[in-house]
Amino acid sequence: MVQILRLTFTLLMSSLLQVAGARAHEVTPTIGDLSVQDGTLRLELRLNLEAFLAGIDLDGLADTDDTEQTGDYDLLRGLPQSELEPMVDTFSQDWLETLEVTVGARVAMSVSDLQVPAVGPVDLPRASILVLEGALPQATGSVTLHWPSGSGGLVLRQQGVEDPYTGFLQGGESSPPIPLRGGANLTARDAFIDYIPVGFEHIIPLGWDHILFVLGLFFLSRHLRPLIWQISAFTVAHTVTLALGALGYVTVPASIVEPLIAASIVYVAIENVLTNHLHRWRPVVIFAFGLLHGLGFASVLGDFGLPTEQFLPALIGFNIGVELGQLTVIAIAWISVGFWFRNYPKYRGRVAIPASITIAAIGTYWFVERVFL
Repeated sequence: MVQILRLTFTLLMSSLLQVAGARAHEVTPTIGDLSVQDGTLRLELRLNLEAFLAGIDLDGLADTDDTEQTGDYDLLRGLPQSELEPMVDTFSQDWLETLEVTVGARVAMSVSDLQVPAVGPVDLPRASILVLEGALPQATGSVTLHWPSGSGGLVLRQQGVEDPYTGFLQGGESSPPIPLRGGANLTARDAFIDYIPVGFEHIIPLGWDHILFVLGLFFLSRHLRPLIWQISAFTVAHTVTLALGALGYVTVPASIVEPLIAASIVYVAIENVLTNHLHRWRPVVIFAFGLLHGLGFASVLGDFGLPTEQFLPALIGFNIGVELGQLTVIAIAWISVGFWFRNYPKYRGRVAIPASITIAAIGTYWFVERVFL
């Protein structure tokens, strides 16, 4: 039993330590704004350009460090736009063959503009702008876009029309026909279903800070009741601010929210070390932290965009996806650790406390990184 416990704990610690730098290499979806003016189709892509240039397969990938091309990727992030432009020209010749815009026949797309931010900290990704344009045949009524395999997720947003199309495509998927005059807004059912995976993906695999916070709640006690109280308080709180933030009633800059989320991770983990049961004030504190995490979720929705006509179903779907992600984290933690060692007398000293200390160290690193680096 002791050897099994040590092996399980070693694997747990290794996993937690690996996430300390995960946010710096986190894979985020491309944001694509689709518009038409004077017979020209314009697709403006806000993307992690270096990941594409490095040839990384982004489908299902959470962290660019998990690829063979991570060295090339890191080098590319240190290059200015002038050095990247020739690479973009070469890359686009092949990639545009796999990005298909069709109106019955295929529309020839080409790069019309490139905007790369100045070189900053190379351990952080840059959001570059790549603009594609193509001439449409006369009397074109709708277009269909096929997003290339290996390109990761795409949030596709139609601009400049009433009832615009908004959708989420994975690599290798195609959009439905998008009416160029508008009117392709999702049904309530479609919006609800489409935004569940968006919310889930923000927890698993992208939401390392939220994962660590939930694990901090898990390690307080081996008993189910304290966990239920904490998860309930956290869920109610982040649901409130997620809705208020998505509606625009509450807006807090990410430069404030993100460090506070890191601080919440540190607080929960340290309290796990200092106590082994649920104090009366802990659910209240967790509720307050849940409000912060809700603002973090709302900022994600701000990037994705919510369909105007089906705002509420999409919001509910996103929130359900978040909850499913959190429950999955708890289930994995319970199956990996809680179930096997719930009756082990030294569980707290050999698993819960060391794991909480590791979580607190990672949270502290993130706090310092987000405030000072």
